[in-house]
Amino acid sequence: MKSRILILIHVVLLVAVTTVAQAQFSVLYNFGLRTDPLNPTWPGVIAQGRDGNLYSTAPQGQNTGCTNVGGQVFRITPTTGALKIINCSTGSAFSRSGLTLGTDGNFYGTAPLNGPSGSGGQDGTIFKVTPGGTLTPLHTFTSTDGEFPSAPPIQGIDGNFYGTTRQGGSGGFGTVYKITPSLGFTVLHNFIDSTDGSYPQAPLVQGTDGNFYGTAEFSSSNAGTVFRVTPLKQFLPLFDFAPLGATGSATGTNPIAPLIQASDGNFYGTTVGGGVINGVSTNQGVVFKITPAGKLSVLHVFAGNGDGTQPIGGLVQASDGNLYGTTSLSIPGFGCGTIFRITLPGGTFSTLHAFSNIPPIRDGCHPQVTLVQHTNGILYGDTNAGGSLGQGVFFSLNESLPPFVSLLPYSGKVAATIEFLGQGFTSTTTVSFSGTTASRTVVSGTFLTATVPSGAGTGLVTVTTSSGTLKSNKLFRVIPQITGFSPTTGSAGTSVTITGVSLKQTTKVTFGGVKASFTVNSDSKVTAIVPSGAVTGKIAITTPGGRATSAGTFTVSSTLTGHCVYQCGSTRCGELTGYCAGSVGHAPRDSTPWSVLSGSRRRVRGRSVA
Repeated sequence: MKSRILILIHVVLLVAVTTVAQAQFSVLYNFGLRTDPLNPTWPGVIAQGRDGNLYSTAPQGQNTGCTNVGGQVFRITPTTGALKIINCSTGSAFSRSGLTLGTDGNFYGTAPLNGPSGSGGQDGTIFKVTPGGTLTPLHTFTSTDGEFPSAPPIQGIDGNFYGTTRQGGSGGFGTVYKITPSLGFTVLHNFIDSTDGSYPQAPLVQGTDGNFYGTAEFSSSNAGTVFRVTPLKQFLPLFDFAPLGATGSATGTNPIAPLIQASDGNFYGTTVGGGVINGVSTNQGVVFKITPAGKLSVLHVFAGNGDGTQPIGGLVQASDGNLYGTTSLSIPGFGCGTIFRITLPGGTFSTLHAFSNIPPIRDGCHPQVTLVQHTNGILYGDTNAGGSLGQGVFFSLNESLPPFVSLLPYSGKVAATIEFLGQGFTSTTTVSFSGTTASRTVVSGTFLTATVPSGAGTGLVTVTTSSGTLKSNKLFRVIPQITGFSPTTGSAGTSVTITGVSLKQTTKVTFGGVKASFTVNSDSKVTAIVPSGAVTGKIAITTPGGRATSAGTFTVSSTLTGHCVYQCGSTRCGELTGYCAGSVGHAPRDSTPWSVLSGSRRRVRGRSVA
């Protein structure tokens, strides 16, 4: 029997729409010239490179100088709008994935059909492309491990890449995969079109818990799911967008956009269909919030009353803390789409720009790609159609949002090298992690590296230049480490000194999974008391930066002093005190010391009892 996680659904309907006219919208490039990529489509992820330029893909093009006119990798210079095709080989044929930036400075994407030249692959590829355009295929799908990938892979904090395929796998309905450049390819989950979902289209996002979260467009209910998968292949459906009767799904249907994890720890996304207002189905999509535990709330239901309809792209949390996104249409059935904002917290919805394809204003039509915020603070995106040449536009939206620095990755241990994207770095005077100064290497005005310093804690990272101080747009999480503990054995009540790195923000200590009281002595030392009921096992420390587990095992002593059972004369005569496990046939009538012999046998007053 199929089961579904019961989720509390809280729907917040925002019917009134505010239109904000202050945003500065600009068309940077009109696609459609003879040498251009054409009609950028979803997912179409736009990535900022180390050089400050923006990179993406388009599924088709008409450059006669290319070996493949069915897809191109391109670069846009945000300050001038200049476009350059950097690759149009068969390895990127029909690629609509867009690109993600790796810590090696290269970009990663997928192509849904053709394999690299001569490979014979027709189920899609994963590829790497340098900023200069050199493309290297990394994996060719064979249908059994997935086929027709839509989204680019993302790089996890472990350095491996994780992604999805739209079809294929043992179930035929798509896969979640991991690819390690040095070790190869692994399928983490095969979708079977049940409550797990089917046809995942969007990129994954790695949560602060280290797990990966994503969406599937369909499921056994035909409405889609939100799911979680661990790097160790543990898969859990978090939410099933099942239709709710004749009025449609109040929570939305068919998510094809990626999730984002906002600064409040929750995930946010969109659905292209569904939505109910006052009991009437709009079926124009919603914006939703979902907790890591699977509790879903609807923030906005699209109704076509000036707010737009059918959001295909996802959301971005900008440096002002608010969410920004696009709709592919403006009113049911026609219209060119909108750009919108939802405030966090609060959930106030505002329309920032309505696209037009009616002369004299032809500024783009049908945006499908998730917006990206450049570190200069400006939002960028593209449209699938419209513009002066009818093949789409690349645009910017300047909301006067603060500039910031972006990090690769957003977590690491002390001494790890972290990459910074930004601007004005040539005059950098200080880099600090949560107030602790770090050594740095300035590579260019838009790229530098820094080493996580000893004593740093989880918090914002700052770069101070002659023009001011830039903050990271997300918290950097310093991962704790346990290097040792003493003593290595003891009974309940024993004081244990735990040594390590990045321990000053400790929030929890456990012995074999049992929570212990503790005192933080310094960034390198924590003192904990072995708790009652502790069992032999690992010691673990939790901080805002993550969880550290000891390499060695702490042994709970086999000989203890105290009461095995409550003394008679009390209302709990003969009951276990919690200092021993198993059962006891007799209750000592005084505080006779006891020791564990084996199993559930005890020695009381020198005699063995069961």
